[in-house]
Amino acid sequence: MALRGNLRDFSFTQILNLVNLAQKTGLLTVEGPGEMAHVYFRDGKLALALIGREESDLSAILARSRKITANQARVIRERTRTMTDKEVGLLLINAGYLSQKDVLDSLQLYSIEVIRRLFTWVEGIFQFDQSSAVPSGKIPVRVDLENLIVEGSRQLREWEQLQEEIPSLDMALKFTDRPGTNLRHLNLNLEEWRVVRYVNPKNSMRQIAQVTHMNDLEIRRIAYALLQAGVVDIVRPGGTPPVMPPPRSLPPVNKEEHKSLVQRLINRIRSL
Repeated sequence: MALRGNLRDFSFTQILNLVNLAQKTGLLTVEGPGEMAHVYFRDGKLALALIGREESDLSAILARSRKITANQARVIRERTRTMTDKEVGLLLINAGYLSQKDVLDSLQLYSIEVIRRLFTWVEGIFQFDQSSAVPSGKIPVRVDLENLIVEGSRQLREWEQLQEEIPSLDMALKFTDRPGTNLRHLNLNLEEWRVVRYVNPKNSMRQIAQVTHMNDLEIRRIAYALLQAGVVDIVRPGGTPPVMPPPRSLPPVNKEEHKSLVQRLINRIRSL
């Protein structure tokens, strides 16, 4: 029987911890807002992680890790349309283009990056099914979960802090009276500049997140950085400063109920 739940009640990090403790094999499917991820485990280790509709064939993954160029990936894909990832990997290794380590390192890096993206998901339905294994044509890896769980726990604490600092994404951002001086001294990355572009009292942070394709954690992280730098202020949509703290975007969690839910899920996954 499959294990199901909501990321609002049981975080992705807690799910990984359960899989690790119970040494489970199976498929974890997570359906978030507009995107779906599939994470395969074998004996409590990460075996493969795929997300959304992005290209995840071996040639695309090798190109992401810069083992081959984008043009080489295109040529390989065109010439191996009927071949599985295992067959393509063997072909490249036997031809001397790549080593087995190159292939496995690229696959491992990609799966870990997918897991890190899932740490930012705070909404979504998950399901664990022990009857599903890694597709036969895919190349599995073997990644210990302990370090990923530690990383996810740190990110969860960051999320809780950001939610306290920015409780509602329905508020807007406005530039301070003289943001130009502060902006000139900031080393903003591409994602931060994309947010700065839409800073306007008419745009709520939720709207900015939607147009820039960011999740709740990402937009809060950037908004908080801009607040700390003195570049922006939080205002009500339309430009009116808030007269009282805005409501939290999530309802408060009853600690006893949450503890009981976690224990039930632990017992459930161990019995699968």
